[in-house]
Formats: sequence, C-alpha cells, structure tokens
Amino acid sequence: MSAEWGRSRAVGRPEVRQPRRAGSGAQSDVMVVAGILALLYRIVPVSVMEGPAGTATRNYVAEDREGRPWFVKAYPPGIDVDQERQALVLGEAARAAGVLVPAVRRTVAGEVIASAGGLSVSVTQYVADTETAEGGLSGGRWEAVGEAVGRLHRALARHPVGPPRPVAARAVCDVARAGRRLEELLARWAAVPPSPEGFAAWAHHTAQQRLAALPEVAARLEKLPVTLTAQVVHGDLATPNLLLRGEEVAAVIDFRPPGHRSAAWELGRIVLDPRTVLARPDEWIPGLARAVGAYRAANSQLATEDLLAVPRVAAGYLACSVYPLSEPLDDPAAVTPALEAYGRARHEATGVLWERLDEAEEALRDVLR
Repeated sequence: MSAEWGRSRAVGRPEVRQPRRAGSGAQSDVMVVAGILALLYRIVPVSVMEGPAGTATRNYVAEDREGRPWFVKAYPPGIDVDQERQALVLGEAARAAGVLVPAVRRTVAGEVIASAGGLSVSVTQYVADTETAEGGLSGGRWEAVGEAVGRLHRALARHPVGPPRPVAARAVCDVARAGRRLEELLARWAAVPPSPEGFAAWAHHTAQQRLAALPEVAARLEKLPVTLTAQVVHGDLATPNLLLRGEEVAAVIDFRPPGHRSAAWELGRIVLDPRTVLARPDEWIPGLARAVGAYRAANSQLATEDLLAVPRVAAGYLACSVYPLSEPLDDPAAVTPALEAYGRARHEATGVLWERLDEAEEALRDVLR
C-alpha cells in the first residue's frame, strides 16, 4: 500500500492520493508519516509505501525528491521510546566504529526519534537489494557473518556502558530458571488442557519433554567454563536482523539497548540458527568452524574458551528456552504457520546440536589452535 505525493499546480504543495483498499487507520498513518518527514526531517517525500513487516512496529519506505529511499519505523503506542532511542544510538556507535549499520537520519533538532500526531518514528538509510539471513548460511556467508559479528563485538567492547566482564556460565544457560518456567507453563496447561491435535498439543508435549530432559542438560553444561565473557552486544542478532547481499553482509539492523550478554551466545545464535543447522546437515559444522575462524581474525580479544563454547551454549540455550511453547497460551494470535514451523525447527535443531556436539567442538579446536 502506498500514498503518492505530487506537486499541486494550484498551491505549490504536496497533494496526497490515498492508497487503494487501505483502511482508514493505514491511510492516516501514511499521512502522519509523510507529514513528520517533511516537517521534522526536512525530507520531502514523493512516495510513502508500507515496507517489510516488523515484529512490533509498522514500517514504511519513503522516497524523497532526489530518489533516495528511507526506511521509516513507526512505533506503536505503549512502546518504550527511550529504550528504542538507546538502541538507535548503540547502532550509531557501531557504525562509527566501521560496522555496516544503516545511518540514522536525525531530526532537525538532532533527535533520533520524532513524535507528532500521536506517532513516534525513526528514519534510517534504506538498504536496497538485500535479503535477510532467514534462508540460512551457506558458501562464503559463513566467513562473512563470522567476520561481521567479530567486528561488531570488537567495537562494542569499548562502549561506555562498560568493558567486558566475566559472568557465570550457569547464568547464560539457566537450567534452574528454565525448570521453574516449564513447571509454571505445564501448570497453566493443566488448567486449560489443549486439544489433542495441533500446535498447542505439540507445545504441551514438548514442554513435558524439555522439563524431563533438564537434568541431562545440566550435566552437559557442566563442561562449560566456569565463566564466560559478557559484554555489550547487539542484543537481538537473529536472522531477520542481518541483511545479506549475495555472499556478503550488507547491514546489521535493529539493535537493542546496550547491555551485557555473552558474546558466545550471540555468535552462536546467528551462525547456528535452527534453520541453518537442519537445512545443511553436512555443512553446518565446517561452516561453524569457518565462521568462528573469521570471527577470531576480526576480534582476537574474545577468549578461546568462549569461542570453543559456542555450540554448547547454543544447544543449552535452546534446551532452556520456553519460546515459542508458551505462545498458544500467552498470545494465540501470534501462532501462525511460520511460528509453528520455527518452533518445531528449534526443538529438532536442539537434538541435532547435542548429538553432534563433540564433533562441532573438535572442529573448533582445530581452527583455534
């Protein structure tokens, strides 16, 4: 859906032509976005179109008079705008350090988020001709992603929030917390039993399996180092937030506010995405080794012990996760076919990671010698 902007011959100002089949809410938002761009960003849009869907935001792509595209993120009412502001500033810091992050367009007052007409928006460069990493890693993408994450972590290790510090490995993969959450979830299922078929029934059964498996998970996690390195990281480095162009990384997007988390966890989250592991059973272990080798070349500061821990942390974190098993109860409307497929993939990939963990760790020892 789009709203086209043309120059009015009578008064010399933009004229809105409403998008066809758009609801009044969508039309209103498009008009507000266009007005904010012109008034607060000094961007005169010739078109404003709905862009890629966001998890909690409505996104638009606007084109200005010079033909430059801009990505506009509109935040819903109730969202913590200050947190979003901190996330954008963190991305700016990474970009200043040479990481491929789209530039933020600040308002005429120097703000990263503008609010008007009941809407808050941010504006960044639009990165064209890309795809997300949701299709999985292959070929030269392993090295490209490993290098990009290494450069990102090297840059963010110098962030003013604080330098890297040790954190207990049990806090990264918190088995005790997972047990409590799974027990609470199963108690809720007991009060509202799911139908015998469908995703809810699968989620209920899988939660039971996860809870029963936690003692074995805890034993496997005992082989982690006592501490892992926590530092300022991206915070949400999932495959939708990594844009690729061919075999190269084009951009890292959608940071979260600065906070310390395990660098090994974040690296494993992106290079051992469940869909990559399942789609490439013969490639993910050598691919992981190449990615970690490229990471080490870009960021020699992270300890070898952390890098060796990447597959074990990835498997442990998935085994301790309640997402998306709780979604049928917490947010039934969010249970789409895509979410169902992703939930099943996460569970299946956890088993694959455990089964081939020794092989993966040996491949990492070879590359990190």
